[in-house]
Amino acid sequence: MMDAATPCPPEAPTRFRPSVPRPLRQAPGLLAFLKAARSNPITTWLDDHFEKPVMAGDGALGRVTVVSDPALIRYLYVENAANYRKDDLQRRVLAPGLGNGLLTAEDEEWKLQRRTLAPIFSARHVLGFAEPMNAAGARIARRLARRDGATVDAALEMTRVTLDVLERTIFTQGLASDPDALGRAITRFLEAVGPVDPLDVFGVPGFVPRIGRLRARPAVRFFAEVVDALIDKRRALIASGTAPTDLLTLLLQAQDPETGKGLTDLEVKANIVTFIAAGHETTANALTWALYCLSQDAGARARIEAEVDAVSEGEGFDAERLPFTKAVMEETMRLFPPVPFLSRQAIAEDRIGRIKIPRGSLVMVAPYVLHRHRTLWDDPAAFVPERFLGEARKAIPRFAYLPFGAGPRICIGQSFSVQEAVIVLAHIVRAVRLSVPAGHPPVTPLQRVTLRPENGLRLDVVRRG
Repeated sequence: MMDAATPCPPEAPTRFRPSVPRPLRQAPGLLAFLKAARSNPITTWLDDHFEKPVMAGDGALGRVTVVSDPALIRYLYVENAANYRKDDLQRRVLAPGLGNGLLTAEDEEWKLQRRTLAPIFSARHVLGFAEPMNAAGARIARRLARRDGATVDAALEMTRVTLDVLERTIFTQGLASDPDALGRAITRFLEAVGPVDPLDVFGVPGFVPRIGRLRARPAVRFFAEVVDALIDKRRALIASGTAPTDLLTLLLQAQDPETGKGLTDLEVKANIVTFIAAGHETTANALTWALYCLSQDAGARARIEAEVDAVSEGEGFDAERLPFTKAVMEETMRLFPPVPFLSRQAIAEDRIGRIKIPRGSLVMVAPYVLHRHRTLWDDPAAFVPERFLGEARKAIPRFAYLPFGAGPRICIGQSFSVQEAVIVLAHIVRAVRLSVPAGHPPVTPLQRVTLRPENGLRLDVVRRG
């Protein structure tokens, strides 16, 4: 049974409602679906998806069941998670670039990697990264303040700061490359593999070339060169006893607590690429969308400025002392989830609620749909950070909000990402006020694995104070 819609706090004023593609009234034909899915997959959702708890039907992807009931999502991702694996379509798209790391590995290989890497992202380690995150936040704040009166590319600036955080936490000896070049490579990779390829939809064997993967090859080669250089340099430092204790060193030295076995070189490389590409990209996009929402909502902007100004102490921020700033990030990730849909493939026949799940069929949970579902959220299209404060936050069903997934495969770096985003956003808000310039093209989401502004996002900078 669906939960009652989570109410907006009664004191919430009329809010900003970002522009998004209008849901379809009826399912498109096969060719229209493939064209839309390749152009922007979030344009293929039906209006009914935002109203009904479960929808099942046959289409280009075969039998697909879309689940938006929190209780049934819990069943899918927790109670019977063993019956559902990463589907072949996701693996065909992502594995050629990201390798067989945590994001794409399955079965015992995934369990070994998860056990081995979990201690690296423990609460103690993540809290220890607050200082370098503050240093990166202070740096981007100074750079933006120097651009007083100018217009900046928000996505590029957020790419720079998240890569700066990576350099200060995971790769403290540097990324052995121009960070802007690395950022461009990540963008090219996701833009190349993001569009749905009909050959993947119809299950054509992987040896048949895909245009997207061919376009992604230069970026993949660039990743490989960067990662090989990082590993070679770090192994030499470990051997000499002079290696810094950052995430890269911890990754190379990590051991499975059950078997004592470390990761293979291929697993190390795959996870480094995953941390660089997936981890950086999702946080950068979330920050970009947060800046956009704040630029459009004067009330939220005034409140976050007041909070940040009140707790400012020198150069650093404690994320735990910034509840409204965190709420802004959480509400941003509700409207623009880092991963807009999650899909699994049934290993054996099953039943979700009253719906039969055939063996081998796809089951989807789409955070983009779930987070805007009209039976779960009051005024779901509105930007209301207060949803994530106090009693309102407690009223949100656990499996109605999934910016980092759920169950055993929940994102291992979620606490790292949230802490980073809150600290960086606080530094930016303290330093500058940002607004969308007149005549800017419409700011709407485009799905390219993650969600990014389709026409980019340029913001005018005014220095505060």
